[in-house]
Amino acid sequence: MKNELTPWSKAELKIYLLLLCAKIDQEESEAEIAFIKSKTDENTFHKVYNEFCCDEEEDCFEKIEKAIHYHHYSTMELGDLKKEILAVFHSDKNFSMKERHLEKIVDNILY
Repeated sequence: MKNELTPWSKAELKIYLLLLCAKIDQEESEAEIAFIKSKTDENTFHKVYNEFCCDEEEDCFEKIEKAIHYHHYSTMELGDLKKEILAVFHSDKNFSMKERHLEKIVDNILY
């Protein structure tokens, strides 16, 4: 079932993107989820997580790209977002090939 795009806040977009980063290697480690939860409040996490769980990977990319373009991020904000993405990738001490590939895709979306 495809969810319709709702206007996310920048915080919600960040959580959604970080969840994709955690899930891309087919397993969300406890360390990855704990890191993501530390970046938001519990209600926002659960709201975004529930939406994320209903989306297919292709839909995730489309939603992220639309939301990135909806918000006008500064270069500094994009750099901070990229640091948090890398922190998710490294939080489980395993930077897989799928995560490396996603990093390139996200770079193309962000920049």
